[in-house]
Amino acid sequence: MIDTTEKLALCPKFEETFVILGKKWNGLIVELLLKENVLRFKDFVAGIGKCSDRVLVERLRELESEGIVTRNTHPGSVSKVDYSLTDKGLALKPVMEAVHNWGDEWID
Repeated sequence: MIDTTEKLALCPKFEETFVILGKKWNGLIVELLLKENVLRFKDFVAGIGKCSDRVLVERLRELESEGIVTRNTHPGSVSKVDYSLTDKGLALKPVMEAVHNWGDEWID
């Protein structure tokens, strides 16, 4: 039995992983990019729906700073910006598949 007076010791990397992926909308952003490879901001808005533009921008910036998402600007077009997964982001594919499998089995 766990002594509740002491903090449960978890691996710091495990905790950080859940800080990143557990933040609302981050999992959906990664999932959309795994399915579509490259998306523009408007595609995220259409795919996620309930997320405000402000929060979506914030989440994309966070995922970019974590090295999971890359923001691509296209030369010659200031407004042409899209997003894709880095190798680090693509490495989340089996994790997302495991979450899908768990949900299929346990979520009603």
